[in-house]
Amino acid sequence: MNKLPLSKRVQILAMLCEGLSMRSISRVADVSINTVAKLLVEAGEAALALHDEHVRGVKASRIQCDEIWSFCYAKEKNVATAKAAPEGAGDVWTWTAIDADTKLMVSYFVGDRGAESAMILMDDLRARLANRVQLTTDGHKAYLEAVEGAFGADVDYAQLVKLYGATVAAPGRYSPAECIGARKQRVEGNPDIAHVSTSHVERMNLSIRMQNRRFTRLTNAFSKKLDNHIHALALYFAFYNFCRIHKSLRVTPAMAAGITDRLWTLEDIVAKMEAMAPALKPRGPYKKRNAENSN
Repeated sequence: MNKLPLSKRVQILAMLCEGLSMRSISRVADVSINTVAKLLVEAGEAALALHDEHVRGVKASRIQCDEIWSFCYAKEKNVATAKAAPEGAGDVWTWTAIDADTKLMVSYFVGDRGAESAMILMDDLRARLANRVQLTTDGHKAYLEAVEGAFGADVDYAQLVKLYGATVAAPGRYSPAECIGARKQRVEGNPDIAHVSTSHVERMNLSIRMQNRRFTRLTNAFSKKLDNHIHALALYFAFYNFCRIHKSLRVTPAMAAGITDRLWTLEDIVAKMEAMAPALKPRGPYKKRNAENSN
């Protein structure tokens, strides 16, 4: 079976992490679009495994959570009339939990914006933390039950509830109501009100949208398959946590959080891909030939 050289696979993964579309990558790297898609799936599975293995026992003090919108195949309102819409089509929300100090992406989940998705995120976040933290979310009601179920009383939890006024401009595609303020409210424990903020996780939302072509608005770059959407995000978060030096920290978030002592490269992700790849089995003719030779 033909196999791309290591340098070529690293080049393709780097372009995926920097926000290039899959078709532009196939042109630049001079490979088939199917090759890029296959590599994305394999890298995404490896990235999910790396995150699950290494982002454990995180010692954090302040965690911020938020959710960012995208869609797969068609927007939710258009799914009913879409032609051959696959499973997972419609609005897709990426839930994130980031350490405000080290900027480590501690936990993430791709799903809808309902209570079950919030619970999955919080259960996963709780399992990855090594100590009690101060947690801040926005005013989305799904967080209340999810945090209570995952942490109980073992958390200092507050919500930053944004207050909106009347829409000034005429209703349009990007004309949300004007934010006129925010209210900080304690929910559980004894959170430090001075640190009740979602600024860092909202800034992370910008990075996600800027460096993932699938999040670009008003284009046809959106995900067509939910699995590919998940794999692309998994690859990006692994690259962000372990491989890219944070500009203000001067180290990677994983190094700042103390879960690794070295700068990883995309070659480490490729090595994980190879370790997870199933062993190749001889094809029929080769089996028969080997049997004849042994006789």
